[in-house]
Amino acid sequence: MNSFIAYGKQWLDDDDIAEVVQTLKSDFLTQGPKIEEFEQAICKYTGAKHCVAVSNGTAALHLAVLALNLGNGEGITTPNTFVASANCLAYCGLTPAFADIREDTCNIDLVEIKKRVTDKTKVIVAVDFAGQVADLEEIYDFAKSKGIYVIEDAAHSIGSSFADGSKVGSNKYSDLTTFSFHPVKTITTGEGGAITTNDEKIYKQLLLLRSHGITKDPAILSQNPGPWYYEMQDLGFNYRITDIQAALGLSQLRKLDKFAARRREIVDKYNKAFAKLPNVVTPYEKPGVGSAFHLYVLKIDFAKIGKTRKEVMEELRKNNVGSQVHYIPAHLQPYYQDTYGYKVGDYPVAEAYYEQCLSLPLYPKMTDVEVNFVIQKIKILVS
Repeated sequence: MNSFIAYGKQWLDDDDIAEVVQTLKSDFLTQGPKIEEFEQAICKYTGAKHCVAVSNGTAALHLAVLALNLGNGEGITTPNTFVASANCLAYCGLTPAFADIREDTCNIDLVEIKKRVTDKTKVIVAVDFAGQVADLEEIYDFAKSKGIYVIEDAAHSIGSSFADGSKVGSNKYSDLTTFSFHPVKTITTGEGGAITTNDEKIYKQLLLLRSHGITKDPAILSQNPGPWYYEMQDLGFNYRITDIQAALGLSQLRKLDKFAARRREIVDKYNKAFAKLPNVVTPYEKPGVGSAFHLYVLKIDFAKIGKTRKEVMEELRKNNVGSQVHYIPAHLQPYYQDTYGYKVGDYPVAEAYYEQCLSLPLYPKMTDVEVNFVIQKIKILVS
């Protein structure tokens, strides 16, 4: 294989470029009409009532927690995630707590959530790991019975659906949903993110917090001496997305179902090829759930194959095949150990998963030749 096969990669075509160029030639590069158009398109696709596009997925998580105005307390998330899912709690003055994962889906386990909930718990951030929705129907019912908010971290799962057919982002089983549009995700805006909600009060707070806490809305100004006037009514941030990014997002969103279908094809090829291999476990899918599959994670018993993960990754790299590890458990990061006292052994299922996981290349632009080449190299390495 002459060209490098990354673990994840964007797919841009002439339509995407034309959309961006058209915006570059327009009157607005930022704070213009393309942003609202992108937000409305996300609402139409997901079924949500409101959407706020922001600068990146981490900003989306931060504002989602901040808009709830939770005060002091605790928030629960999974250890099997990128650190942003926990950091957003710390940003807002909450103590990040973790609940271990299910061994099969690698998503947060409701049984473990129930063990961790206290009278200080204010919010649960449930991550749709690798694109498969977490058990949000059950998590949301439990959370509502306890007066706890639910944020669905859907950085991996735009285009995925629940067993009842409702789309991720509809907020049927959450108070807010956050998305990421980083280039390795299913659709991209370069960098970018979004939040959906069906609560108008939360929506208006998100709009305020996205842009410095400043408003010019005459309906909520304390006074209105003239057209120049604005008020900073809260301590917000500059988390705005640009019209350039929104234009790209609109073009990409039109192709989302095509991208998800191609991801599904590649996953099916991998599953068929690896199903009977010894010492490996292919990803489990809950029946009825539609996963857009951001990641394809193979669990490998490295001890039994007689190779370390480092050796496997280096050998793949020599053959122009990229791979990655998703994720180092968040509670094992030095900051979380030093600040909150987390340690090895606190979340054994997530830690055991981490010892065996390896993400293989998965993106819609992969050719069948590239997919077959990855399969061939994996079979050689794990045999």
